Amino acid sequence: MADVKIRPATREDLPRLTEIYNYYVINTPITFDLEPVTAEQRARWFDEHTGTKRHRLFVAEDAGLVVGWAGTGPFRDRAAYDTSVETSIYCANDAKSRGIGAAMYRVLLDALKNEDINRVLAGITLPNEVSIKLHRKFGFTDVGVFTECGRKFNRYWDVVWMERPLRLAGE
Repeated sequence: MADVKIRPATREDLPRLTEIYNYYVINTPITFDLEPVTAEQRARWFDEHTGTKRHRLFVAEDAGLVVGWAGTGPFRDRAAYDTSVETSIYCANDAKSRGIGAAMYRVLLDALKNEDINRVLAGITLPNEVSIKLHRKFGFTDVGVFTECGRKFNRYWDVVWMERPLRLAGE
């Protein structure tokens, strides 16, 4: 971890972010996209996750190679939801279990601490104990499970929704 640098994402990172994401599209139910996407198709997503102070996107870089990303984006498109943000976090398949996700979440949540955010939300496809453990480490709690709400790989998947206030007691 000593050589891993966490920094704000730039537009030049988009092809690598897309490559990391597409691994999960093709090989896992973690994301409900069914087909790989191009960097051009992800441009709008990138803008939504970097367009305001509430919506941030950070990358983890190891020896010059982006190995993960974490960010916040809009939860819903209605104005009353503006103070809630949804998180996303992905590590390259060969960079998992190195503490990179936790490092990115530390930087992300710290960057948001003075923003007008009330709730940080996460939807996690089940089963995914690694992601649930990471979110609990950062103070997220379960608020409910949407059962069989997504179909991928010819089966239905549940999604647990977790939340945390941006500012936890004692922070």
